[in-house]
Amino acid sequence: MLAANEAHRRASEGELLLIDIRSPQEWMQTGIGEGALAITMHRNDFLDRLLEAVDGNRNRAIALICATGNRSRWLQFQLNSYGFAAVEDVSEGMLGSAAGPGWLNRGLPTATPR
Repeated sequence: MLAANEAHRRASEGELLLIDIRSPQEWMQTGIGEGALAITMHRNDFLDRLLEAVDGNRNRAIALICATGNRSRWLQFQLNSYGFAAVEDVSEGMLGSAAGPGWLNRGLPTATPR
């Protein structure tokens, strides 16, 4: 479980790669977290895109963020089963959940997805 503000700090400092796994429609509604890479989990080639983003290094520290932490938690376990060793879940997500207020409610910066 990783709080949004901690994920932002660590991504800003280069300690981890923050991946926004939501849909493109969600990205357009809210933007993505500043410093995040937008790779929707709904792509058939998601795993290939992720491997490309980490230069094939399955030990690279990664944090996944979605809307409320449900999809990111599920995907964290899936990626662990594919040999990714350092995947964390931003459990409060962009919108907030029982784990915390969320990226947007914390007032963390957003960007337009590339």
